[in-house]
Amino acid sequence: MYKDDEIIVCLNCKTQLEKIAKIEHLSDKDLTILKHPKRTLSVNYPVQMDNGETKIIPAFRVQYNDALGPAKGGIRFHQHVDQGETTELAFLMSLKTALVGLPYGGGKGGIKIDPKKLSEGELERVSRGYVKEMFKFIGPHNDIPAPDVNTNPKIMNWMMDEYELISGQKNPGAFTGKSIALGGSLGRNEATARGGFFILEEKYKDINKSKLNVAIQGFGNAGSIMAKLLSEIGFKIIAVSDSSTGIYNEEGLDIDELIKFKKDRKSFNHFDAKKITNEELLELDVELLIPAALGGVITTKNASNIKAKNIMELANGPIVGEADEVLEKNKIEVIPGILANSGGVIVSYFEWVQNLSNYYWTEEDVNIKLKERILSAYKAVLKEKEKYNLKALRTASYSLAVNRILEAERARGTLS
Repeated sequence: MYKDDEIIVCLNCKTQLEKIAKIEHLSDKDLTILKHPKRTLSVNYPVQMDNGETKIIPAFRVQYNDALGPAKGGIRFHQHVDQGETTELAFLMSLKTALVGLPYGGGKGGIKIDPKKLSEGELERVSRGYVKEMFKFIGPHNDIPAPDVNTNPKIMNWMMDEYELISGQKNPGAFTGKSIALGGSLGRNEATARGGFFILEEKYKDINKSKLNVAIQGFGNAGSIMAKLLSEIGFKIIAVSDSSTGIYNEEGLDIDELIKFKKDRKSFNHFDAKKITNEELLELDVELLIPAALGGVITTKNASNIKAKNIMELANGPIVGEADEVLEKNKIEVIPGILANSGGVIVSYFEWVQNLSNYYWTEEDVNIKLKERILSAYKAVLKEKEKYNLKALRTASYSLAVNRILEAERARGTLS
């Protein structure tokens, strides 16, 4: 993070924007609009713990840009959440929604807690407290939160219920990622992985999948579903990891067995297989590496050790700053997160549309529409890359997204 006229700005956002500015010949006025979040909210609110103690909970919400529509973005629960991270993620959401053609801007939220140390009752009070603090700034036509790291449909249900209690009316479109019983969309749970899968299916459509080995860092919702989808069409998954350790088998892992093992919430430390560290997993010689956990795992310290031929960012921001340049120099293609993991926000959009219309689709309909939209975006990125002879898919993706945001800003008179 750095300060520009006393406004906190995302350093990585600035770096990426300045790269695009040279390609697209953006003006200083364009950059001024793009590099500053529209609204940053920071609150500290009290929550009573089960033992009667009152704790102050720090929380954030950033609405980065709303030129294309209401802000959209998840809420994460994590002990290391801060305003800087939230701002960067909101910036990326602005680009993501623009890239895949959604009528949304970008937002992000975070609550600085370790959810593993809280009871269910404490988590509910934290969740409802957040809505009380943010109520005036969120809603179906202002800013629509969704799940993110360590949040899930149950937490979205609590938040939506609190929103409806305060507003005094039913409003399922105020949050997405809810349970099906409360207006959630079929297919939402698998959407992040499935969207990325559709891109990989297209990319490797004419190649014998059994010769393609894959390493996936992170075996949560997105990582485990991606592993299953890829294995079902013949990819060989040779390494996966959770937060504690990785497991490796050059002949391929049994993904169904691993999913069953993780349902009991066991650590891979206790799985009978060769162990590797998360760091070692990232440096395996594979066709495809999929970081599907937290951000910032590939940096200038380890980028030169990456041997994968291709990387798909299923996590948000797993590749940091100048590490991109190292990977580019080594001719490693990166499918950037604003494209690769956009399936989640695409189906969140579908959920919002269904909520507002009170008409609900089948899971088959959802998946067909998801595939159509994400492949349309992927093909547009490939065309942009070829048209301007760009080296990286990230540059092409950012270029398309930035131009769509600026076009909307000009249309509403913000830019002349």
